[in-house]
Amino acid sequence: MIRHRGPISGIAAYHDRFVATAGYDNQVILWAADRKQPLARSFHDHLANQVSFSPDGKYLLTSSSDYSARLWSVPDLKLLTVFSDHDDDVEMSVFHPTEPLVATASRDHRVRVYDFGGALRNVFEGHTADVISVAWTERADELISSSDDGTIKRWSLHGAEAVADIDLGGVETDTVALAADGTTFAGNDEGEIIVLDGDRITRHPAHDAGIKRLVYNAGNQLLVSLSYDRALRVWDVSDGFRQVASSSLPSEVWPRSCAFLNDATLVFATFGASYATYRIPEEVWDLGGVEPTEGVNAVIRNDGRTLAIGDGGLLWEDGVERQSLGSLCNFLVRVGDRVVTGGQMGVLFDAYTGERLFQHRSPLNCGAAFERDGVPHVVIGAYTGEGLVFTTAPEFRHVATLGLHANAVKDVAVAGDEIFSVCADTGASWFSVSGLEQTGRLADAHDKIANGCAELGPKQFASISRDLRLRIWTGMEAQIVETPHDHSIKCIAASADGRHIATGSYNGIVAVYDRETNTWPVTTRPTTSGISSLHFDADGNRWLAGSYDGSVYVISLALS
Repeated sequence: MIRHRGPISGIAAYHDRFVATAGYDNQVILWAADRKQPLARSFHDHLANQVSFSPDGKYLLTSSSDYSARLWSVPDLKLLTVFSDHDDDVEMSVFHPTEPLVATASRDHRVRVYDFGGALRNVFEGHTADVISVAWTERADELISSSDDGTIKRWSLHGAEAVADIDLGGVETDTVALAADGTTFAGNDEGEIIVLDGDRITRHPAHDAGIKRLVYNAGNQLLVSLSYDRALRVWDVSDGFRQVASSSLPSEVWPRSCAFLNDATLVFATFGASYATYRIPEEVWDLGGVEPTEGVNAVIRNDGRTLAIGDGGLLWEDGVERQSLGSLCNFLVRVGDRVVTGGQMGVLFDAYTGERLFQHRSPLNCGAAFERDGVPHVVIGAYTGEGLVFTTAPEFRHVATLGLHANAVKDVAVAGDEIFSVCADTGASWFSVSGLEQTGRLADAHDKIANGCAELGPKQFASISRDLRLRIWTGMEAQIVETPHDHSIKCIAASADGRHIATGSYNGIVAVYDRETNTWPVTTRPTTSGISSLHFDADGNRWLAGSYDGSVYVISLALS
């Protein structure tokens, strides 16, 4: 049966006829829109990030973390061309409106233009951080790109330099959309929609957290915005800027991507096996077929049992379902006599009972337990940069909010009196446990997005990044260690004594570093799917590796 087995990250529609989805299970699926039935599927070698139809509906273009974009025929999804000059993930690719050309946006900081045969026509360099979004202008010989460097640039096919460079104040901008008259809409990490109309720039506060996707429909001049505040908003931009519809996103919907199926209907990426639809006039959702997927996002050992949780919000104990939380969950942390979890809905749960302990304004990403004045505490990292601190006595309650970062907290660890965290903007921060106050901060602690960190011992931590390096921190100084990984490192966990450090990547490789011998004695690939999480099981002297394929793998410390 054709279905997604991991989150759907990208979606596109061709009139009322076809819907295409791209997923974290590496799959690209073409659906019949009238029946919501799969017609064909194809695969990338890594996460499929986004998808788009050609203007005539004859071709499909996909973007992937395997460092390629690919061209497929419709409806059979036969592979026609691989665009493979990229040095990092391809986040988006789009068709030229009239010519057989495609443009790609990559985390290698570049925008590229190819013809359908795969010949590279242009390489545009100038962004200083990951390029996340690209679009053709109505003039069709120019491109607009947005980047994590906080700028929007316009490029001409007839030159190598940017013809316009607009600084949006250094705030990351993940998404742009263009109107027919050339007006550019940009969504930033502060929840603003920025309207660029000629030389005039106006800002509209739109969301309480970062905007992940803007989609424009020329037919009725509606602009859709999606945010990690779990809100969908629809704006009429035909004459000014006016909100005409709004909805909270169901827990199954991922605010990473949506598309207009027709003037009144939207289709959405989800964390489930199929896509969701939303009727704007009636404000009605259809979640038919959006069944939970198997992906594991976190695994720990608790009281001699293995707990796992993931995309479907299902808590598994030794392979048996124990609780359904109804929301994708990103972490599991034991604190006191509880195990807590949370994720996309911004809700902190008791994983066993399902009790809602706290509601935050943005998704929750990670957590670490510690003791303060002899009382168990936990710090939870949020997508909006906060570290939420909770105590367990005399009852479970929120006691402090730490300003860990200005962007998503990717991971947090605690050793002794120090809280250490890493961020999507490459930064790292140090806070004291005793005073809950900042003791250090590095804006550029990593060369690319930092994804994970781990405790090694007093005043020592380790962190990993998309830059493929392991960093071992003593205070605010880092020893940089090259790794065997050739794709982004997702997670990290250290042995109880801090000597051995396991790292897991998005393409399924787990590698273990020995700090005493400065070697990597273990490199294994238990799955072709990504490794989402690592946990050191001290009792078994082994690591447990959670995977997006729904399995938990055992990684033994096999030293020669």
